[in-house]
Amino acid sequence: MTFCPNCPEQTVTDPPSFVYEDYYHPQVVNVIHPVEVIRRHHCVPIPKHCYSYSVKDVMCTVSSVRSRKKR
Repeated sequence: MTFCPNCPEQTVTDPPSFVYEDYYHPQVVNVIHPVEVIRRHHCVPIPKHCYSYSVKDVMCTVSSVRSRKKR
């Protein structure tokens, strides 16, 4: 036979916990954001390549041309 003690019941109460139900209602708040447009102009150097040419005529004589020797 097993021994089963007769223990009296007890009641313990915890402190209350709270459950919140939040309800939100719209409230119009006008927020003004002023914007000022500032147009800034900048000079940017961009290279533009220009070429100048000169032409020169040079006279060559026949003696300046090497002649081949035959063997």
